[in-house]
Amino acid sequence: MRLIRFDDGGAPRLGAVVGDAVKPLDVLVDRYPTMLALIAGGDAALAAAQAVIDGGGELLALSTLKLLAPIERPGKFMAIGMNYKAHVAEVKRLGGVIPEKQFWFNKQTSCIVGPYADTDPGVSESLDYEVELGVVIGKPAKNVAVADAPNHVFGYLVCNDVSARDWQMHSPTFTVGKSFDTHGPIGPWIVTADEIADPHALRLRCFVNGELRQDGDTSGLVYNVWEQISYLSTAFTLDSGDLLATGTPGGVGVAMTPPRYLNAGDVVRCEIDGIGAIENKVLARSAN
Repeated sequence: MRLIRFDDGGAPRLGAVVGDAVKPLDVLVDRYPTMLALIAGGDAALAAAQAVIDGGGELLALSTLKLLAPIERPGKFMAIGMNYKAHVAEVKRLGGVIPEKQFWFNKQTSCIVGPYADTDPGVSESLDYEVELGVVIGKPAKNVAVADAPNHVFGYLVCNDVSARDWQMHSPTFTVGKSFDTHGPIGPWIVTADEIADPHALRLRCFVNGELRQDGDTSGLVYNVWEQISYLSTAFTLDSGDLLATGTPGGVGVAMTPPRYLNAGDVVRCEIDGIGAIENKVLARSAN
């Protein structure tokens, strides 16, 4: 199932993508008024959504709808750094210190925007891209064993961990430089976990103005998705709807010689096989 939030000129609505169309899930609004509520509803909510799809009725053309971020505002948006072997190699080349443990930072949830929203550099003069597999937590996870981690995944989506490199190192936590407004495009929808046989066998790519910049595979993760969930849940509870960005492969702009940062007018496309693609245009800087 591919679940979306969309705007057709009124309030945000939930829907399921069926081919080139969308089946609105309005009849579920009393039980599941938001995507977060639907996620928290677990198997019962998914069964109810499937029943609506199977029941026929109104279909909307997907191409006519404005897609919103598929999650309104998760409680947590966590991202792991230096988690692909190829990216670790380029960080080493730049003189960076490679952590001995999983290296996590927050992206403030206010950075989240839809799959085709514009990206505002804000004050940054060193804007960069990072295609990442996003994992949506379903059943809350606390002290979860690696083997049990798959049972806590609701689904997957595409993330672009947009990074203000000139602000990223202002703090060792990275949070400020990773959390500018509009620097968290996600989508285009949530693909439920049952549709992804192996999240560690997915090709992911990033293009800038049609030029391939990143081309990796989730088999190259240093810490796999299940290890990530286990590690974080040892420290704190991962709640329904929490979002994890699982790392980016090599090819980021800061690691090129010379660095190739994003400029106004650039179009960044991030895609993951089996999930979909998001595309975001870079605006002129809104602040000095």
